Amino acid sequence: MTQRVELATVLDRLAVDELVTDYAVAVDDGDWAAYRALFAPGGRADYRTAGGVEGSAEEIARWLSETMELFPMRQHLIVNRRVRFGRLDHDVDDEALVQADYINPMRFPGDGTAPDFECGGRYAFGLVRTHTGWRLHRVTVHEKWRRVPEHAASAPGGS
Repeated sequence: MTQRVELATVLDRLAVDELVTDYAVAVDDGDWAAYRALFAPGGRADYRTAGGVEGSAEEIARWLSETMELFPMRQHLIVNRRVRFGRLDHDVDDEALVQADYINPMRFPGDGTAPDFECGGRYAFGLVRTHTGWRLHRVTVHEKWRRVPEHAASAPGGS
């Protein structure tokens, strides 16, 4: 591998990492326009294992905007990112797969400072290089666990 190719790969890894971070920030901040802009045309997301829906970026942004109203405080962290690239011509249509774990503490409305709801699992992000840079083609959430403290079970939306 030449130094030029290695540098390009490092730059791609940084761009992919930034896209995944932008995803978390958009969801946590409720910036649904920014969320939709992260997706390539035809991009889809699947939140069914977390009790959600599957659909286009537009459909998911609408669903998230309604669902996240239950949690005015949310701060999910995406860690342990594994990035794998496919066909790197450094033009368009290159692909990347990112597997990353997440933990997502959230709080229902009220005075409390501790999270009322926590969940964790693993994301599978499928990315494609477009003329405007790396974009999400597919997001799949694999929720592995969730915890709702007893006092939160009686709050609006609690289980």
